Amino acid sequence: MAGKDRAYELRQDMKGLLWDLALYVPTVAVLAGIGAKLWFSPNSDWAYLLFFMASYFFFVGANRILKTRLMLLPGAPVAIELDKRKVRLRLRSGECVDLVKDVRFFSEMGGKTFAITGLDLSGKKQQFIIHAGQFPTETDFKDAKSLLAVYR
Repeated sequence: MAGKDRAYELRQDMKGLLWDLALYVPTVAVLAGIGAKLWFSPNSDWAYLLFFMASYFFFVGANRILKTRLMLLPGAPVAIELDKRKVRLRLRSGECVDLVKDVRFFSEMGGKTFAITGLDLSGKKQQFIIHAGQFPTETDFKDAKSLLAVYR
């Protein structure tokens, strides 16, 4: 990391929240609606699959919104510190997770999201997703991505 130590305070991503709501709410509503329609038809077997899919998208969307966009869940990262030896993430619960071994950095093709995985001090695998909208400025996001590039 070229001798640089950096810390970033993350914030809620309201623009990303609106995009996620626009994606997940209609998807869940349509799947549940079609499932409800099929439930009362002679061929109700497909209703089970559609209700399962609606439930799955509901839980995935709720987790994404509450953890990565609004950062309300206890396991949501609220700050990230980068130094030469480790990546430290401070969680909403107040706990700090130090990724010290097998740290990997994955960047999305669109360039608006990245993931960090690695083993913490107890040897447990941890993974976190960070969105561009969580950084105060676009420059901070690009700076953090460039510092994390050594972990590709």
